[in-house]
Amino acid sequence: MTSISAQKIPQMQHDYDAVLAQNGRTFHWARRFLGKTHGNHAARLYAFCRLLDDLADGDLPNGKYRLMMIQDDLKRLSLLPDSLANDPAMQDFAPFMKALSIPPMALGHLIEGLLFDQGAVALESEKDLIIYGYQVAGTVGLMMCPILSCHDKLAFDFAIDLGIAMQLTNIARDVLEDAHMGRRYLPAEWTGALSATQIAQGALSQDEAIISPIKQALSYTLDLADRYYESGLSGLAFLPKRAQISIAVAAYAYREIGVQLRHNDLAWHHGRTVTSTMTKAKQSLKALPYCLPRAKPAAHDTRLHLALEGYAK
Repeated sequence: MTSISAQKIPQMQHDYDAVLAQNGRTFHWARRFLGKTHGNHAARLYAFCRLLDDLADGDLPNGKYRLMMIQDDLKRLSLLPDSLANDPAMQDFAPFMKALSIPPMALGHLIEGLLFDQGAVALESEKDLIIYGYQVAGTVGLMMCPILSCHDKLAFDFAIDLGIAMQLTNIARDVLEDAHMGRRYLPAEWTGALSATQIAQGALSQDEAIISPIKQALSYTLDLADRYYESGLSGLAFLPKRAQISIAVAAYAYREIGVQLRHNDLAWHHGRTVTSTMTKAKQSLKALPYCLPRAKPAAHDTRLHLALEGYAK
């Protein structure tokens, strides 16, 4: 195995905005509405999370080994904040994480989700779906709070909800693409336990016995996403004003994917639903009310996090 210290860290780690522009078009669009400091910090977090994703997908050398090394780094940094990380990318990110009070536990949960994604995936229940949504996206919402100068602990639950909502949208959008990779995120309790292979073959053969139950599962997924969107959007009042607008822009642009999917009769078997730049611009208008003062929610709907019991967020 190649020595980690001898590996060259990808240059993209030092061009954070370029990573965002290339891999997260919706978020790059929303980033325009942030101020310079918050925008730069958000892009840096995204670039690091993207590196973790690339390591998990095997796009970089020794990916799984490095992820486990970063996991060990996080555990040690949680106990000894001044210790030195072993992985070079973590060495670069750790001072930034410490300076902005990004919670190491959230980053650790994200890595758990990325490692879970390796190989075949077949979720069993709605609870499993929500846990996965928290791991790979709710955690990012949690880490975004300190980046956007939000340190109110009540706000964290709403940030998690918005991340989960966006991940549910991703899952609804990518059913066929995921099936081709051997992954079925739609729970077995909603799909009749259809396998990823059956889903992919059903789309190819236009088999209504496959298409119809997946449409129903998509409807459940988008309904669930809407519940989390409503909670997440209500929590934007905890953020600074420009950050409220920016995150609202991203949320409405993402939510529109589900709207279009419904408009197209949940035709998942025709491939991924995408939104145009013009559509993103139109959805951005829905963020205008966030320019006005908004009351902070007094409490969070705890029912949304029942599946996350046991996670110390």
